[in-house]
Amino acid sequence: VEKVEEQLAGLRVARRCEPAEGPAYLLDIHTSAGAQAGSGRLAAVSCSDGSLRVLDRETLRPLREYRGQRGAPSGVRFARSADGLLFSACSRGSLTCWDARCATQRPVQLFTGYPSNVFISFDVGCSDLVLCAGTEKADKDAFLVFWDARGVTDCAGAAKEPLGVYSESHNDDITKICFHPVEPNLVVSGSTDGLVNVFDINKDNEDDALVSTCNSDSSVSSLGWSGEDYKQVYCVTHDEGFCWWDLAQLDTEEPITLLRVLDARESVCAEDHGLHYLVGGLYHEKARKLFLIGGTSTGDVHLISCGTDGLSLAGTLCGGHSATVRSFCWSPTDESLLTGGEDAQLLLWKPGAVETSLTKKASLKISSSVQERVRVHNTSLKSRKK
Repeated sequence: VEKVEEQLAGLRVARRCEPAEGPAYLLDIHTSAGAQAGSGRLAAVSCSDGSLRVLDRETLRPLREYRGQRGAPSGVRFARSADGLLFSACSRGSLTCWDARCATQRPVQLFTGYPSNVFISFDVGCSDLVLCAGTEKADKDAFLVFWDARGVTDCAGAAKEPLGVYSESHNDDITKICFHPVEPNLVVSGSTDGLVNVFDINKDNEDDALVSTCNSDSSVSSLGWSGEDYKQVYCVTHDEGFCWWDLAQLDTEEPITLLRVLDARESVCAEDHGLHYLVGGLYHEKARKLFLIGGTSTGDVHLISCGTDGLSLAGTLCGGHSATVRSFCWSPTDESLLTGGEDAQLLLWKPGAVETSLTKKASLKISSSVQERVRVHNTSLKSRKK
């Protein structure tokens, strides 16, 4: 573990993609798996100006840019088994599938929701069979909406309607969705209601599908899977809290909570730099270790080690960004890290890398509406369904 922490702390800027025309926050990053032999890996970035950019993963050379999506972007994901198929979501009730290998600006598939749906989160199942999106609260309901993701290239341009919805498990905006990395039937969702719900979507109805409910006591901003066989779930909250649960303990008398930190900014000693925010989690499979990514408003990136005894600073990446980092994507293949921020820059970090150009863009901060959704909950309810 110490060696892994040293390697992470030794990451240096290898490539820098300069901002496109017009400053925009880089909100979400994802990379293709390069599933087919000889295929180059791609990176996709969703931006606050509504654009979706595709780049070469290694050189960060821009390849494609998609515009014209309706509403604010809410994520980007590559399919795992079909190289180049790229899914994106926007707030105005639809998900779109693009073929990033083609120069055409037309999507190959549109997944439509219901009239009241405003999508703010989504994910693709690990087998590429199912899509799921989370909505803002409408009237008294917040929905998890599901689609069949198969056959997207067979019916180009045709719109697909939902398979169905879950409507009873969250009562506020569903801010994050994450499918299990290897079990295609498991998905976890988080909400501003503070709840983190795990579902088995193979079950016949929503009540039976709800495997467990954990309460973060705050608005969930990010979540994911960790641990051996990915039997653990963690979440980061909008007020910089952290919760970590072990689902393997659901059928035992042992507590499922591994760690609960009310404010990581107070518990992590980040030397002179401080810790201003958390972005999300990174599970290092080789080390079997969970890390958090956080940072400062001036662009430093903190790597934080998670243990059942608390959080500790593993290292700080300096000299890359000049403003808050909003997104990242870890590559276990070459142990590199992509980061995007409010300075509109996309950076590729590699162990011991030396950047050829050391020019650094000034901060290009623009106004943000993210905090409008932040509502901290102080309820003490902690429940789970066995």
